[in-house]
Amino acid sequence: MKTLFAAVALAAAPALAMPSEIHAEYRLTNNGITIGHVEESFVRRGDTYRISSVSRAEGILKMLYDEQITLESAGRIVDGNLQPLRFDERRVKDPKRGVNAVFDWDQGVLRSEFRGETSLVPLPRETQDRISMMYQFMNMKPREGNFTILMSNGRKVEHYTYRLVGEERVKTTAGDFDSFHFERVTYGPKEPHAEVWLAKVHNNFPVKVVFDDPKGLRVEQDLVAIQAR
Repeated sequence: MKTLFAAVALAAAPALAMPSEIHAEYRLTNNGITIGHVEESFVRRGDTYRISSVSRAEGILKMLYDEQITLESAGRIVDGNLQPLRFDERRVKDPKRGVNAVFDWDQGVLRSEFRGETSLVPLPRETQDRISMMYQFMNMKPREGNFTILMSNGRKVEHYTYRLVGEERVKTTAGDFDSFHFERVTYGPKEPHAEVWLAKVHNNFPVKVVFDDPKGLRVEQDLVAIQAR
């Protein structure tokens, strides 16, 4: 995977376009060197959904930072869009950095628990969490123009603006896909840059993602395998 503002780039697609189950694997690389592996699952049952993403360090990164990070999102499907109700982040080696968040849509408040403290954050409508954001792309029809996503990491809500770069064929370990290529619009050198390629054949599912950190770290997330039904 979202809030759409004035210049709409994505329009809601029929809810039936969303698969009932997706299991995907990604490889994480830096300058062509494997540094991690990601396993994700998406399950839709009626008007509810659950997403799990488990990232594990591999290769040289495992020797320097042997960590496993699990992200989980659970919520409901409203008018064909994902609406998170709970988001959790857990770290095996550093559990104190774990986050638990409840999306209270009736009160318009995000209830966040971090390092033993609870905080209340204003919750704008259609806010996504870190993992539901990527799956929300499946419910949208790509169009030209900029669009803004409200995304929460479980502690705060931030705005992310993306634009459609174009349609192109992208190479991944799982194969080549005709895709929609989006990139994040940044407004300063300190903002991280991101690009995402959505495979048309898989309901606009992300098959490749690239993150560029302002400090120079570039991480590519490349699809290895996918099963959907």
